[in-house]
Amino acid sequence: MAAVVTLCAVCWILPGMVMAKSPTPIEGIGFNVGLSMQDNLKSLVGKDVYVHLRSGDTLQGYVKAVGGNQVHLEKLAGKDFYDALIRLDDVSAIEVKFRDLK
Repeated sequence: MAAVVTLCAVCWILPGMVMAKSPTPIEGIGFNVGLSMQDNLKSLVGKDVYVHLRSGDTLQGYVKAVGGNQVHLEKLAGKDFYDALIRLDDVSAIEVKFRDLK
């Protein structure tokens, strides 16, 4: 009976150990603190980002383009058919997913 209980415990625990995933860096994504917010956003064109504004609002979307004074976010979260044009002066922070489980 004890052998059956032990076998059941091993069958229940082992798959979780075998299937364990660890965080790995996503290639091609990173911040460069020596560059401006504008240049960091330019390196994230096509990536999904959270943009925090000075007003306290946060927008999530894909960086489509970055100009001299503005950033264009497309496919806004929760508003798939909407885009946003944001003044770079209003951006206080950006968040980007740097790691994924593999």
